Amino acid sequence: MTGASTIAPDEAIIDVVGVRKTFPSIGSRGGCVALDDVHMSVRRGEVVVIIGPSGSGKSTLLRTLNALVAVDRGVIRIAGREVTDPKTDLPKLRADVGMVFQHFNLFQHKTALENVVLPQRVVRRRSASEARDRALALLDRVGVLDRQDHYPGQLSGGQQQRVAIARSLAMDPSVMLFDEATSALDPEMIGGILDLMRGLAEDGMTMVAVTHEMGFARDVADRVIFMDGGAVVESGAPEAVFANPQSERARRFLSQIH
Repeated sequence: MTGASTIAPDEAIIDVVGVRKTFPSIGSRGGCVALDDVHMSVRRGEVVVIIGPSGSGKSTLLRTLNALVAVDRGVIRIAGREVTDPKTDLPKLRADVGMVFQHFNLFQHKTALENVVLPQRVVRRRSASEARDRALALLDRVGVLDRQDHYPGQLSGGQQQRVAIARSLAMDPSVMLFDEATSALDPEMIGGILDLMRGLAEDGMTMVAVTHEMGFARDVADRVIFMDGGAVVESGAPEAVFANPQSERARRFLSQIH
């Protein structure tokens, strides 16, 4: 299911070294620090869940991984490509790093099927029949094959998110990024999307997910990263982070969500 790569199974497929990012801020000469000397690595097949309070830099970090946000300093490598190198072919990189957003980002004037076919045709240069066959198989896998001819406006939020996941998977990515993939959904739809993400994890997909769904983090993650103030404060196995957080900030955060 994952794309081809020269990365060996025991090596990091994602490597983040000393990343800093600031955004302009009114009244602050130095700007707002979104990421402050962040270091992180993810191995092939690993599921990493990033948690933390709002404004802690979680989504910004995720978006730097496929250059949707440019960094001020530091190096990011994914599947052998240096994301932060100006010479990197970003469309190729993004084809290999699937991203599922909070608000779906589907083409509103195209059907579910067309939304999954189009990126394959444009980026992967697949034939119309190959792209269609792949799209139909994935729409079936995510449970919306019967909605293939519907436009996004005719789909529920959960159905749109399933189409968005199918669209990313159609590119055969090496890595999948999930940025609060369930936060815009009605409560009754969240479980289905989390189950779909669990299935991807069980299939061995390398995943980095930003989420407030602590049950998902406990059950599915190989490693949990807690961020605050743009920095990685704590990182470890879910049972360790949730049962015995080492930092006072993580203890306070987790005590409020139990």
